[in-house]
Amino acid sequence: MKEIKAVRIHNYEGPQGLRVENVSLPQPQSGEVLIRVHAAGVNPIDWKIRAGHMRSRMASHLPFTLGVDLSGVIEAIGPDVADLKIGDEVYGQAAVFNGGSGSFAEAAVTPASGVAAKPQKLDYPEAGALPLAGVSALQALTEHLRISPGQKVLIHGGAGGIGSIAIQIAKHLGAYVATTVSPRNIDFSKRLGADEVIDYNKENFADVLNGFDAVLDTVGGDTYVRSFKVLKKGGRIVSLLESPREDLMKEFGVEASSIFTQATTERLMKLAELVDQGAVRVEIEKTFPLDLAAAALDYVEKQSPRGKVALIVS
Repeated sequence: MKEIKAVRIHNYEGPQGLRVENVSLPQPQSGEVLIRVHAAGVNPIDWKIRAGHMRSRMASHLPFTLGVDLSGVIEAIGPDVADLKIGDEVYGQAAVFNGGSGSFAEAAVTPASGVAAKPQKLDYPEAGALPLAGVSALQALTEHLRISPGQKVLIHGGAGGIGSIAIQIAKHLGAYVATTVSPRNIDFSKRLGADEVIDYNKENFADVLNGFDAVLDTVGGDTYVRSFKVLKKGGRIVSLLESPREDLMKEFGVEASSIFTQATTERLMKLAELVDQGAVRVEIEKTFPLDLAAAALDYVEKQSPRGKVALIVS
C-alpha cells in the first residue's frame, strides 16, 4: 500500500473534525486507476459534506478523505481499464460517495469511468477545478435544456463556478445569454460573453426578462419560482437545487427538471474538446496548499468566489 498525506474528516463537529494525516492507499482494483494528484477543485459540496449536510449518506465512511475534483498523472492501473495508461495527464473525480478515495490527497484511487485526458490548454489547477462545474453546465445546457442557436437562456449565478462555465458554453452553442450577478461581477460576466447582465441587488429579473427558451437555476428558492415567469410556453428550466414543481409546470406551460451531475469519461472528453477549441476557459480566483484545505472550504462557503478555488497538491 502507498502512504500519502490526505485531508480527512473524522466528525461533523466543526473545523476541528478535519485533519491532515498520513493514510495508506491501496493499489487500484478492476476498473480503477491510481492518480498522483497535482491539484484538486474545491466545490460547495465539499464544505457541505464537512458541515454534515450529507451525514446520513456518509456516516458509514468515517473517517474519510474529502474532495471530488482532481487533476494529475496516472501512476498505476487496475485490470480491465482501457484507453488510459501510466503517465497520462488526466482530470476527473475521486469522491468517496462515487467509489473513489477522495481528491484532497497526494494520490487517489478512483474508477476510470470518471476520468479523462486533461485538456491540453489547461494547467493542473485549472483542470482540477473544472470537472464538477464544467460537467454540470454541459449536462444542463445540452441534455436538459437542449440549447440551439438563436435561443434565449437565463443563467443564474453567472459569476460562480457553474455559471461562469455555463455562460461560455451557451454562447458557444449560439444562444443569447442573460445572467444574474452581484454588482462586483457585472464586468466579469460580460467578459465571459453574457449579452445581458442583471444586478440582482437592483433589479428583479422577472420584471425585465420575458420570452426566454430556457433557464439554468443554480440558486434555488424564490429565484427558482420567479424564473418560471420569464419562460415562454414550451420553455425549459433545469435546477441544481430544486425538484421539478408540477404546479408551476402546469401554470406556465413549461418543462422542468433537476440535474444530478455525473462526470463520465464521455462528458469529460466533450468538455475538454470545448476547452481546447477555445470555447471555455476556467477562471480561478484563489488557490490554497493542501495543508490549508480547511481555509479553502471556509473561503468557498463564506466568500462566494468568482469562478473557482483550487488546492495545489503537487
